Amino acid sequence: MASLKEVRNRIVSVNSTQQITKAMKMVSAAKLRRAQDSIMQMRPYAQKLGEMLATVSAGTETAFESPLKKARPVEKVLMIVVTSDRGLAGAFNSNVLKATLNRIEARYAEQARRGQVEILAIGKKGAEALARRGYKVDTRYTDLFTRLSFVAVKEAAEQIMAAYSEGQYDAVELVFNEFKNVATQIVRTEPYLPISSDTTPGPAGSASSVNYLFEPSEEEIITELIPKTLKVQLYRAVLESNASEHGARMTAMDKATDNAQELIKELKLVYNRTRQAAITKEILEIVGGAEALSA
Repeated sequence: MASLKEVRNRIVSVNSTQQITKAMKMVSAAKLRRAQDSIMQMRPYAQKLGEMLATVSAGTETAFESPLKKARPVEKVLMIVVTSDRGLAGAFNSNVLKATLNRIEARYAEQARRGQVEILAIGKKGAEALARRGYKVDTRYTDLFTRLSFVAVKEAAEQIMAAYSEGQYDAVELVFNEFKNVATQIVRTEPYLPISSDTTPGPAGSASSVNYLFEPSEEEIITELIPKTLKVQLYRAVLESNASEHGARMTAMDKATDNAQELIKELKLVYNRTRQAAITKEILEIVGGAEALSA
């Protein structure tokens, strides 16, 4: 049985940990409100922009070719993996990593064996974990969350589009956590490049039956829409992941605080029992000594 001092020290230690988890929960709750507002404002814009591209593309009389629409035999693959910079967020990061590895194994196993699957990591946790598994990791944007803005994400999207247009990659996919609510995050794996009207969300109904008048030309409009849509798509994924991270950490810290409280109760019970046993032992020793003296 542990001594009274050891049990007392454990109670103090667990109590200190509980104060830390409470503080982290409050910080995550404050950050979550801002992150949630950002993604709720971005979603309608991203959806409408995707619908616009799908509708205009379907309604054009002539097929417009773009380097970003050109499909090639898949030899080189880029996976954009969005995780967090810090841990203590439950299964937030491990779920994204598991989905990434499953996707590679299911669809790009041959390319992976040839070393032609690369990772563009947004967030340090994903970069570290995938580098340990032997993947080539681009770490230029691992610190994106420390300077989170559309300008920073736009720079990353432009680099990816340029690399695809130059033939450095034949397929680009995006893996991230989509925010549903504080307790639930859904891992999404989405094709990023090449773009396809089949994978671009659009409004219900047939858009091909609509005749459009273009000003300026349809080529100029679509040339502008395609990069903008891809930039917004990546920015939305980063915002989704940011809100999901704070929700996951808030939930994890709440559970950790509750677990610490339960542990403190158990330790206090052990402390009281140990203290009672020590007092009983002292009383028995005193009684035994008194009896020995009177004999």
